[in-house]
Amino acid sequence: MEFLKELFIFLKERKKLWLAPIIIVMLILGGLLILAHGSVLAPFIYTIF
Repeated sequence: MEFLKELFIFLKERKKLWLAPIIIVMLILGGLLILAHGSVLAPFIYTIF
């Protein structure tokens, strides 16, 4: 969590807050793919992409 905190502080200081939604969506999609890797729902999630 320290990394995420530092990342958002960096984005705030450099006035790059427009990147925050992109990073959040990428983290959510990555987490979804990792969680669905071994589950029964994996074939259905992979068809979305």
